[in-house]
Amino acid sequence: MQFNILITSLIAALIPLIVGFLWYNQKTFGNAWMRAIGADENKLKENFNAPLVFGLTYIFSFFIAFALAPIVIHQFGFFGMLQRVLMINDTSAITFFKEGFATYGNEFRTFKHGMLHGSMVGVFIALPIIGVNALFERRGLKYIAINAGYWILCLCLMGGIICQFAKIDVLFFLK
Repeated sequence: MQFNILITSLIAALIPLIVGFLWYNQKTFGNAWMRAIGADENKLKENFNAPLVFGLTYIFSFFIAFALAPIVIHQFGFFGMLQRVLMINDTSAITFFKEGFATYGNEFRTFKHGMLHGSMVGVFIALPIIGVNALFERRGLKYIAINAGYWILCLCLMGGIICQFAKIDVLFFLK
């Protein structure tokens, strides 16, 4: 079953909330994370606006999921080339795109493949961003490992969901 890319991104945006609940739980990495940031449970509860925090987390996670789609779904490359073809109405190129997408439109569209690309985004984008921030904030390796691990796992799962379930139809534009 495939869903519209918007719906798939809305579903994938739930991943950071679910994984965060499990990852930062006191039975997993919660206590180590609190020590790494120099806080305790009481300090974290001060001025905590749950609807704002969870609402914005979901919105930001949606942005991440939506931006992740072109990275984990190779067929998005068709859209870049297709724009010019549609502008000039080149019938031979349109035929080429129709045949190409009909043949290769579902290649590399698995959960596993999406997990691979999501993990790569986590390691090569999220980890360095967290690392740079942590260096300037004078945080330790434990802080970096806990937060980067969380985002690598989230992006891995989000990439899998998006790649497996997001429907893209280049042929829609060629009808």
